[in-house]
Amino acid sequence: MNVLAINGSPRKKWNTATLLENALEGAKSAGAACELAHLYDIDFKGCISCFECKKIGGKSYGRCIVQDGLTPVLEKAAAADALIVGSPVYFGAESGETRSFLERLMFPFTTYTPGYASIFPGKLATALVYTMNVKEEMLEQLAYDKFMGRMQATMNRIFGSCEVLLATDTYQFKDYGKYLSSVWDPVAKAKRREEVFPRDCAKAYELGKRLATGTAG
Repeated sequence: MNVLAINGSPRKKWNTATLLENALEGAKSAGAACELAHLYDIDFKGCISCFECKKIGGKSYGRCIVQDGLTPVLEKAAAADALIVGSPVYFGAESGETRSFLERLMFPFTTYTPGYASIFPGKLATALVYTMNVKEEMLEQLAYDKFMGRMQATMNRIFGSCEVLLATDTYQFKDYGKYLSSVWDPVAKAKRREEVFPRDCAKAYELGKRLATGTAG
């Protein structure tokens, strides 16, 4: 089993990256070969709407024709047995780099046919890992459940399966006193970081293990 994790956060040692690292540890415990790619280290853009991936009989039908720093990552993702995409939530959506990656990854496999049928060859076990400042009880109010549900449904349609793992009310700064962030209670944030985030990491570990053993739902 080959498991690829994509870090769509600019931070390599914080919430999103930590959850992905735990997921990969879980996958490794099941014998998988694992790799973590940091999108903010890569020079790339999102889909350029050239439609070469849709051109019947074209040399790039079903794959992105753009050649840049993301190309080898897209190739690894398509060839992997499992793919985990992690992103912080910025303004009610994935980070810009994450969204650009997903555009480039999924659009070539999506056809303009009834139901937008997928031409991805085979099945790919996938998961989405989201981190966010907001509390769990606010997800529906802010319609976070809808944008995450749409992305999960798209991953399901194209690749065959997709799990979602959420880490809510996350700890954003090591020192809240340095930043204008009076909407948050730093003591409560620190307590949650100590008590709840380890459980989120344990869930990520189990997620990685399920993906590597083919038991992900």
